[in-house]
Amino acid sequence: MDFHVLTLFPEMVSSGLNTSIIGRAIDKGLISLNTINIRDFSKDKHKRVDDYPYGGGAGMVIQAEPVYLAYTYLAGQIQEKFSG
Repeated sequence: MDFHVLTLFPEMVSSGLNTSIIGRAIDKGLISLNTINIRDFSKDKHKRVDDYPYGGGAGMVIQAEPVYLAYTYLAGQIQEKFSG
């Protein structure tokens, strides 16, 4: 069984899951974990993915474009795995 996680912090996700019961399942080859860094799909030279909320207010939001690009990349990888 394959698990794919889109995240801004792939090291944190991997280290947290690799040291738990899920880590034992990974070691036994029962599951696999693939973390995809959303920042890798940013068009910004600084790999920035955050933006200000529309309509104002406090806080930050994640830009839709890098998330969409990461998702379509992952969907392509999965489709390629099953078709080829």
